[in-house]
Amino acid sequence: MLTPLGRLDKYAASENIFNRQMVARSLLDTLREVCDDEGDCVAVLERIGRLADDSEPTVRAELMEQVPHIALFCQENRPSIPYAFSKYLLPIVVRYLADQNNQVRKTSQAALLALLEQELMERLDVETKVCPVLIELTAPDSNDDVKTEAVAIMCKMAPMVGKDITERLILPRFCEMCCDCRMFHVRKVCAANFGDICSVVGQQATEEMLLPRFFQLCSDNVWGVRKACAECFMAVSCATCQEIRRTKLSALFINLISDPSRWVRQAAFQSLGPFISTFANPSSSGQCFKDEGKSSEDLAAEDKNRLTDHDAAEEEQPGREDAPAHSSASLERALEDCAPETCGNSAGDISVPEDSSSLCTLSSESHQEAASDENKKPANCKSALWSEGGSSSPDCTPLDQELFNSFHFWRTPLPAIDLDRELQLDSGDTLSPERTGDAPGVPEPASPNITMATRKELEEMIENLEPHMDDPDVKAQVEVLSAALRASSLDAREEASGVEHRTELQDDLGVSELPDCSLDQDARGPLVSAIEESMDATPHCVRGAADVTTSDSFSPDEERRSKVQDVVPQALLDQYLSMTDPSRAQTVDTEIAKHCAYSLPGVALTLGRQNWHCLRETYETLASDMQWKVRRTLAFSIHELAVILGDQLTAADLVPIFNGFLKDLDEVRIGVLKHLHDFLKLLHIDKRREYLYQLQEFLVTDNSRNWRFRAELAEQLILLLELYSPRDVYDYLRPIALNLCADKVSSVRWISYKLVSEMVKKLHTATPPTFGVDLINELVENFGRCPKWSGRQAFVFVCQTVIEDDCLPMDQFALHLMPHLLTLANDRVPNVRVLLAKTLRQTLLEKEYFLASASCHQEAVEQTIMALQMDRDSDVKYFASTHPSSTKVSEDAMSTASSTY
Repeated sequence: MLTPLGRLDKYAASENIFNRQMVARSLLDTLREVCDDEGDCVAVLERIGRLADDSEPTVRAELMEQVPHIALFCQENRPSIPYAFSKYLLPIVVRYLADQNNQVRKTSQAALLALLEQELMERLDVETKVCPVLIELTAPDSNDDVKTEAVAIMCKMAPMVGKDITERLILPRFCEMCCDCRMFHVRKVCAANFGDICSVVGQQATEEMLLPRFFQLCSDNVWGVRKACAECFMAVSCATCQEIRRTKLSALFINLISDPSRWVRQAAFQSLGPFISTFANPSSSGQCFKDEGKSSEDLAAEDKNRLTDHDAAEEEQPGREDAPAHSSASLERALEDCAPETCGNSAGDISVPEDSSSLCTLSSESHQEAASDENKKPANCKSALWSEGGSSSPDCTPLDQELFNSFHFWRTPLPAIDLDRELQLDSGDTLSPERTGDAPGVPEPASPNITMATRKELEEMIENLEPHMDDPDVKAQVEVLSAALRASSLDAREEASGVEHRTELQDDLGVSELPDCSLDQDARGPLVSAIEESMDATPHCVRGAADVTTSDSFSPDEERRSKVQDVVPQALLDQYLSMTDPSRAQTVDTEIAKHCAYSLPGVALTLGRQNWHCLRETYETLASDMQWKVRRTLAFSIHELAVILGDQLTAADLVPIFNGFLKDLDEVRIGVLKHLHDFLKLLHIDKRREYLYQLQEFLVTDNSRNWRFRAELAEQLILLLELYSPRDVYDYLRPIALNLCADKVSSVRWISYKLVSEMVKKLHTATPPTFGVDLINELVENFGRCPKWSGRQAFVFVCQTVIEDDCLPMDQFALHLMPHLLTLANDRVPNVRVLLAKTLRQTLLEKEYFLASASCHQEAVEQTIMALQMDRDSDVKYFASTHPSSTKVSEDAMSTASSTY
């Protein structure tokens, strides 16, 4: 008989602990009872303050669990008491953060984070009441456990309170805690949350204040602190500019990978792939993204690097270790030297050596400026650098786009150069369009027009390139430039010597100097076309060009050099490639190969398809790994890798591995099956058709009870319908679909009904529609007249799906399917008649065709429904007479009246 407030007072004063716990647990219910009276609500909130002083920890913990719910109730129902939370509840939460009982502290910390996450706390309260308390709790003389927990709370609340509060109030104390010499637990918490703080405060604060602390933590004498640093390395990298990421963080990460502690090395190798992915950006990876198509890692890297990459490319260029010191300025200078008015000059006047070295030695980073305008044009790889110059002279128009294509300049076209004809050019000759096409931009080796200044430029270029001879591309460039320099030193009288001498000169300049060009005449043509296709699909494919040729004859030293790239520091890539080494599994982590496989698509995206040759061998090793978990990881991501590599590399390198996965264990095959449509749509139509013969194999599994495998197959076949012609669908996919419709497991059958209805839709809209009619006749024969009642019920399900999804025009449905459907009204099995009544009443009569026209079809449907309303089965009568709200096939299939198969 007590009022809510009286009852609360009585049990709150009880000596029984359980009564007081009950009061704390029922506070929200009490507030709901008195919510109409503002005074009573304030009285309940005041009693909460008294209850918070309870000496029993379990009562205080129970009270704290209710605080977020009470705060939300007050905000939604009593906005007229704006001070309720700030005055009565928040002081309790803050006070309990330093409570002596561990359970009370944990519940108060959880309550504080919940309040911040639901935005139930005013910003002013955070600044004036919460942050000062946390800063006080992290003071040097504070309790060790409380200090550690307070640091963790500060780190977790930083993303919720935003950059301003974090930078002003939390960041200074966080930096102090990173250097706490007495408590390694505090340093470990700071290291574990370092990435979150960096992402909140932004790049400038990270580089100026946080990175020095991070370096200290990475060299901490406690391995747990270093391990925490390795785990958050990717988040820290995303908050820095490209220059710091490349020069400082990379070296720091190498130290963690070679750490004395196995646990630190294990965490570092797990973070290696994600860290490499932070180097990704569209210009260096050869990928062009739309905003909505970017992954979270790409967005993070691009957001952090958008303002810094442009300057970093110029700043890093003079000190590059893996690329010559040629910046985009040399490219611009080369273009200025080739102004429109110079196009009519002699061939020897074209300043090709300077231009070509600029083009061939530009790395993926250093050519960002020069390529920024090209990326906006349709042809990214064949840039029209000379389009303006070609407009002023008819001699330069047809193949101007090819003049300074570095790939064609240094590679395959060289053996096809007719040097005998070009050596006969005198100083007044000019390059004809045809001759320009034969040798796009090739310097005249022995032309008298090569001046002393040009020879000096050649010598300077060779001198700049010599420190980078470990790169096979650079080595080839030096050899060609050296040959050109030797040729320029020949006397003009030697040009007029016999044919034998010119032949020797040609050999000296061409084939003997270029190992990549030792191709016979028959093999040259297909290779050129393949290179052109690869260039069309791969923007900025300057690096890794030598890998287009066969690599079977590579020596071990050449194979090592072929894995050199300039997108990420080479030491990082070498460590990543070593993750497939069996010794790593013994010394680091038994599942290190799985981590390597998991991050491989991200690494491939970072390097770009032009550097796929660096990862090809590693990918093949992982694909043949003895652990099925490694192969399963690759199988689940092979479709993503295909998007990154493009159709050419996919057909050459991924299709064989994909075919191997199709014959693997079910645990591996399911990865391929789940993304079958995503992978096949990337293949050429002829290659795609080859898999029609293998789809039938998915019906066979290692374990016949693995029905989810067949259900996934049905879902993928629905997507595959768009990739194949009506004849292929009818010949190859139709038998599989009909087989799945008769599966023993109902879940597989329900998906298969959708598959068959979509198949009917596709085949009916094809020209001619004979395939659709044949499929309908087969459905009628195999299911509508099936001797088993489950087959006849499946026919009704298919008809219902066809109607719901508008797979057939209603006149065609009435002509081909409805007569056979109505005959089931006399079926001897009640379940079939129940489903028929549902279909007719809930689905068919909803269509405008049967509502608007008084046709013979409508009359036949109404007569059938009347007959079902008089059925001897009560369920059939019910569904034929009423109109339940449930009308979907899946819901019907789940109902007890129709799924008792």
